[in-house]
Amino acid sequence: MASYKPVVVQAVPKLGEKITQDTLYWRGYKTPVQIKEFGAVNKIDFSPIPPYNYAVTASSRIHIYGRYSQEPIKTFSRFKDAAYCATYRDDGKLLVAGSEEGSIRLFDISGRAPLRQFDGHTKAVHVVGFLSDKYRIFSGGDDYSSNVWDIPSATEIVSYSEHTDYVRCGCASKLNGDVFITGSYDHTVKVFDARTKSSVMTIEHGHPVESVLLFPSGGLLVSAGGRYVKVWDVLKGGQLLVSLKNHHKTVTCLCLNSSGQRLLSGSLDRHVKIYSTTSYKVVHSFNYATSILSLALSPEDETIVVGMTNGVLNVKHRKPEESKEKSQKKRQPAYRTYVKGRNYMPKQEDFYVSKPGKCVLRKYDKLLKSFQSSKALDAVLEPHIRLHTPEVTVAVMQELNRRGTLRSALAGRDEKQISLLLTFVTRRVIEPRFTPVLVTVADMITDIYQPVVGQSALVDKQFLRLQEAVGREIDYQEELLEVLGMMDALFATLTKKKATYLEENKSNGLTKTLDQDR
Repeated sequence: MASYKPVVVQAVPKLGEKITQDTLYWRGYKTPVQIKEFGAVNKIDFSPIPPYNYAVTASSRIHIYGRYSQEPIKTFSRFKDAAYCATYRDDGKLLVAGSEEGSIRLFDISGRAPLRQFDGHTKAVHVVGFLSDKYRIFSGGDDYSSNVWDIPSATEIVSYSEHTDYVRCGCASKLNGDVFITGSYDHTVKVFDARTKSSVMTIEHGHPVESVLLFPSGGLLVSAGGRYVKVWDVLKGGQLLVSLKNHHKTVTCLCLNSSGQRLLSGSLDRHVKIYSTTSYKVVHSFNYATSILSLALSPEDETIVVGMTNGVLNVKHRKPEESKEKSQKKRQPAYRTYVKGRNYMPKQEDFYVSKPGKCVLRKYDKLLKSFQSSKALDAVLEPHIRLHTPEVTVAVMQELNRRGTLRSALAGRDEKQISLLLTFVTRRVIEPRFTPVLVTVADMITDIYQPVVGQSALVDKQFLRLQEAVGREIDYQEELLEVLGMMDALFATLTKKKATYLEENKSNGLTKTLDQDR
């Protein structure tokens, strides 16, 4: 008796993923570390000086973490309500934060109690930061105002009330100590100069602005709001350079790498997209568990920290270059170890012992071997097979058809099983690799269950969907044939023109030679 041969599943070549230098670089980060905070993480900011600790603002606390620590090394908790936007000064010695009660607090990193408190906003302050001269602070609040404060005297220098909705983001110019930018839910981004009494530039983003970012050169401004990330040329009066729409939900945060060649954006769609700042194309993407509210990259690009709505802090560290070099220098087994004995030819006096290979049959193969056609079909209609490897399901159907038992396997099914079969056929019948087999299956199902049409609304609905899918595919095929006919006609005319041109040249040459002979 011949041994059972397993079902042969038709292999289809897959398109390989395009591996670029960016893919290799961003995949070089280790498995993330998860840290649970007390509430949604609204701001992450790295210290600009070594050892590059980072401040995390969540709920009513500000936690300072070391780069590799999983517990906070320092905590500022002198807030009655929620704290917002804890930001370092350029020298890494001071930290400023807004609050829900409308006050701004200035902290010394080495102490715990606030050094200064700035009162003037009547509602929550969601954005604060230092101007590049290090002695002034700018702020924006839910009272629609943007203020500039003097640190030594803790007094307000100037206040702007040009926005008509909440001010939720801002940044300061690193080149000019008087220039700062704010973004508001009134869909505008405004550029302010502390020496003037009004804004010097207004940019219309078109959606509530969630984040703004100024390039280190000061010439380009990036704004994020809605699903859009937009890049503006400040030197040309706020001219729009490019509008990016790669996210499916609201973009909440922006970040640049240390060289300024990569722009990162985080969104409520759980993705961080990385763009090239030369082509503004997505070069890589990270996927996270929940919606992203904040994002930061360490000054040396060694650490990516992402804050999420569920209060989880996701920290990824880059593998050090030295360890990579060491791992590459590890002694590998010699090539001869792998090929030893491979080309050995048995001698006449040798006894050749062949080890029979054990063939492990899958569930559907075992059922087919015991001639249980209906159960074999049920086995390949399980979700993990029909959804992820439909070629296996189709291969078993083809084998049942070859044996002549497909009709009996399809017959005698209840409403739920018929609906499942029709759903699979409707979804996959339009794929060219499955069409020959599934057309036969659809034909048999129609013949078997035609008498019961009208008895189940669910089955009737699936039959109608199958009819629509086949009808659409036939229409597409007819349109393609028409297009092919047009292309054939065009190619034929082009060929004729070339032929007549060559004939004319030949005839002209012939007449010339005849004239010369005469």
